[in-house]
Formats: sequence, structure tokens, C-alpha cells
Amino acid sequence: MAWTGARQLRRWTGAGQLRRWTAAGQLRPWTGAGQLRRAATAGALVVALFGVAACTGTAPGGPAATGSAPASTDAPSAPTGAPPTPTGGPPAAPAQVPAVLRFTGTTLGGAAFDAAQLAGKPVVLWFWAPWCATCASQAWTVAEIEPRYRDTVPIVGVAGLGERKAMKEFVTEFDLGATPQIEDTKGALWKRFKVTEQSIFVIIDRNGAVVHHGFLDGEALTAKVAALAGA
Repeated sequence: MAWTGARQLRRWTGAGQLRRWTAAGQLRPWTGAGQLRRAATAGALVVALFGVAACTGTAPGGPAATGSAPASTDAPSAPTGAPPTPTGGPPAAPAQVPAVLRFTGTTLGGAAFDAAQLAGKPVVLWFWAPWCATCASQAWTVAEIEPRYRDTVPIVGVAGLGERKAMKEFVTEFDLGATPQIEDTKGALWKRFKVTEQSIFVIIDRNGAVVHHGFLDGEALTAKVAALAGA
């Protein structure tokens, strides 16, 4: 308003200067008194609008600025429960169970026994009878070496040709409780492995092949088991 006041406008261009700048006939059609006032008023409004915009930082017709963009409330957050990275290689495939080890039974202690758990290892099956003196002499060797080779060459007793009570007494007397002893009073496993007399060792290698079927004294048994463990 200060820029376009009527008094200042007159000072800015006197009538004589205006007449010298343009002919009187040209001045009257463009700057009649009413038109000049309307032009001055419109100019004042434009200046006022731009002055307000400069103070508020808002263009006419646009949204008001607040100085910073509003924070997003629905932006996805970084996952905090990422799954653990697997370590190591894939688990080893289970060993194939050879036909010779596909049998089950019950131990003298009443536990279920599945020979499939022995797959992939050399195995010694010891067929004995509770009244056999030769079996008694071998029992000391079995009790001595079985704990040493339990994880590498398991020794499993198969008790037959006798009563269950006598078999349990034999196990107790010769401290064979830690060695699996299958009760075979009906002789099913003896027939399966073609054992016709007591005190026979059947040795199976890690591939499921029978590598020994017959008698072994304590010294020979120890040597064979040690060799299988180191193979």
C-alpha cells in the first residue's frame, strides 16, 4: 500500500512528466482515473499476497509448510527374529542295514533289542549256554574286552539251550550285565545263524559279511576284535 499510495504516485510522476512521456490522447484511454485506481489496488493486493507467502513459506493454494516432513508410521521395520544360520554340513545318511542284522529280540533284562542299530559297525555275536564250562572260560574275556570296544566292535551274547533263570545267574556270576544278552530259549537266532552247538562266535564285518563262524578262545577273540576295531 505504501508503494502505490495516491500521493506517492503523484510524486513519482508529475502531470507534466506524464504528459511529456506520452501524448494526452494516448494517456486518457489507458489511464483514466477509474482504471488507474483499479490498477493501483490490484497491484497492492499482489504485493500483499506475496508478502504473506514470503513470511509463511506457503505458496497461494498450497499446503502449509511445517519445516520438516511428517514421520511415516507405517514404514516396515527391520526384522528382529531372523532365523539362525545353519552351521556344518548335512547330517550323515544312516547306514544301510544288511540282511544279517535284520532281527530283533528281548534281552535277559526284559529290554527290546533291534540289531539294526548295529549297522555300519563290525559285530560279534556270542552264542552260549549257561551250563557250558567252555562258555564260562570265554565269559571272563568277553567281560574284560567288551567295555573297551563297545563303541567300535559291539559284542552281543545270545543265550540258549537253557532256562531263563540259569541264564540270568550266569550273567551275574561272570559280570556280563553291561553286555547285551539276548534271551533265545526257543532257539530262533541259533537256527538263523546255523549254530548247532554252544560256544560259537559269529563275527560280522561293517559291510554285513560274516567273516568268522566258529570257536575262539580268549586270546584269539581279543586279537580279532582288536583287528576289527583298527580296520
